[in-house]
Amino acid sequence: MTDLHPFDSAEHLETEADVAAYLEACAAEEDPALMAHALGVVARARNVSRVVRDAGLTREGVYKALSRDGNPSLAR
Repeated sequence: MTDLHPFDSAEHLETEADVAAYLEACAAEEDPALMAHALGVVARARNVSRVVRDAGLTREGVYKALSRDGNPSLAR
């Protein structure tokens, strides 16, 4: 039997073009929860620690805001 591993789209976002295509595909679905999830995937692909530092937020706050149940906003 072959070992199956969960698919992680963050592992496949290697270039800026990859990220742009991924975000465009997610945006086309017009689902805010999916878009928040997609932003979380991009953050993981781009190093969450750097995203947290650059945004001036906490790691927990970023994960919570970008989760499927989160409520991301542009307010600080």
